[in-house]
Amino acid sequence: MFLKVHRTPDGEIVAACDRELLNTTLVHKDVEVRISETFYGNTPATEEQVRSALVQATNANLFGRRTVEIAIACGAVDRGCVVLVSGVPHAQVFRF
Repeated sequence: MFLKVHRTPDGEIVAACDRELLNTTLVHKDVEVRISETFYGNTPATEEQVRSALVQATNANLFGRRTVEIAIACGAVDRGCVVLVSGVPHAQVFRF
């Protein structure tokens, strides 16, 4: 997995994705989603690092089976809120 934490005045935005998805583009109907190093980073992360980042996150943008499963397991994402983009699990977290 790859992980990047964006720090803003309003909190932390966690961007994480499965390793094989970095620098790919997913297409779903009229929408293209680019999973780029610019947003998701290029720093490899362990499950524990992703889990720890999610606990602190104000928002999160997650792509990939492994990454989304970690978010579900730690209670950051409800399984019913996961969507598929070109067959790839995707979840977003918004905390206020």
